[in-house]
Amino acid sequence: MKLLTESQRRQLLCNGKRNAELTEQDRDTIDYFPVLKLFCPWGGATWLLTELDPEDPEIAFGLCDLGMDSPEIGRVSLAELAALRGPGGLTIERDIHFEPTKTLSGYMQEARRTGRLMA
Repeated sequence: MKLLTESQRRQLLCNGKRNAELTEQDRDTIDYFPVLKLFCPWGGATWLLTELDPEDPEIAFGLCDLGMDSPEIGRVSLAELAALRGPGGLTIERDIHFEPTKTLSGYMQEARRTGRLMA
């Protein structure tokens, strides 16, 4: 399974371009709802992604939880995620049932309270 659908890639890139423009204008960025959720089926890692870097669309931005009780907002390489292999050749998966219910900062606030991403 591909990490992103073409529709998700377009939305992530659109979000990234808009926030890059706002940053250049020294304005507040938009707190987007996550476009997708990725997870590690052999461990506790989860990623909620909201944007792609318009200058390097292989770099995504979102909430990253590596399962070590310290979720953080940051950037992640899609190429590195795609290259990860677990037991029996398992790969990072896209949660096809994920429906966001809050913005990225809403998920982050909850993760700070609980110590983990709950999505």
